[in-house]
Amino acid sequence: MDRRSFLKNTALGGTAAAATTALAAPAYAQGKRTLTLVTTWGRGLAGVHDAAQRTADSITAMSDGMLTVDLKAAGELVGAFEVFDAVTSGQADMYHGADYYFVNQHPGYAFFTAVPFGMTAQELVNWYYHDGGMELHDELGSIFGLKSFLSGNTGAQAGGWFSKEITSPEDFQGLKFRMPGLGGAALGKMGASVQNLPGAEVYQALASGAIDGTEWIGPWADEKAGFQEITKIYYTAGFHEPGAGLSLATNRDVFDSLSPAHQKIIEIAAGESHQWNLAQFLSNNGAALQRLQSGGVTVREFPDSVWDAMGVASRAVIDENMGDELFKKIHDSAMTSMKSSSGWLTRSEGVYRTQRDRILG
Repeated sequence: MDRRSFLKNTALGGTAAAATTALAAPAYAQGKRTLTLVTTWGRGLAGVHDAAQRTADSITAMSDGMLTVDLKAAGELVGAFEVFDAVTSGQADMYHGADYYFVNQHPGYAFFTAVPFGMTAQELVNWYYHDGGMELHDELGSIFGLKSFLSGNTGAQAGGWFSKEITSPEDFQGLKFRMPGLGGAALGKMGASVQNLPGAEVYQALASGAIDGTEWIGPWADEKAGFQEITKIYYTAGFHEPGAGLSLATNRDVFDSLSPAHQKIIEIAAGESHQWNLAQFLSNNGAALQRLQSGGVTVREFPDSVWDAMGVASRAVIDENMGDELFKKIHDSAMTSMKSSSGWLTRSEGVYRTQRDRILG
């Protein structure tokens, strides 16, 4: 039994079931509507809040104001990690966030943000739009009464900020580190004490010593967050989020009540925000990294022994979830697409970029 069926067969779900029946009528809701959008982002968080705001503004603009999206940042209506339940329960109409925050609902949600040693941003959209990823996002969302679309991307994320240098896998033993999703689960297997904190809370946790290190996004967003004020040790390549997608999810009953034109506007606004947001991050990261280094930040890379340990731990986390039929279906689809995409990208763009950088210095 899926979650929607469960709700409809309980006393709590009686009213919702009646509403669903009404919404299932052929006529679409008429007139202007305001849709409440809750987010996992603190207002003003660089890049991620921007993606949510752009999506909201685009829906309002493209519908000529027939749909007005009222954005509520984390904490303004519900907490950052409460947005999923707010939308599935009907307290809010939509959420914008990173779906891997909701792996406790279903581990398959990780694939629509990022999984360790998973897809780059380009590989993600290849899978999503042409190899079945969007359909699987929809299948997963339907269990919870959601209609979901990709709606932002950070690009490859940094390994993070540390209070001490990481020279071996043993350095993660007892390390208090902020990392969500399956990447966090992998660090847990390496002995880290992993914490999942909303973005708006990370600076204070790092500054107070509540955590020893954190990943956030990349140079631009990290600089805006101010982590360089606390520590100068920065690992620029991470294993956990090689192309982190953000999502827009609408309560499915609300979505179904909209006209086909308004449904398409939501889909197109989300997709445009994905590409705009990815370019936003990537166009800002280079200059931000230079500023961080000029300010005394030391850029480092994990040694191979750490990468190897991360790989073993990540494989173990994936294997633990393969008993779930839908997780396995999503995993197999994503990995098949990633292998196909990588085979060409490595031999074309990968070789070209290596040669270009060699020749141009």
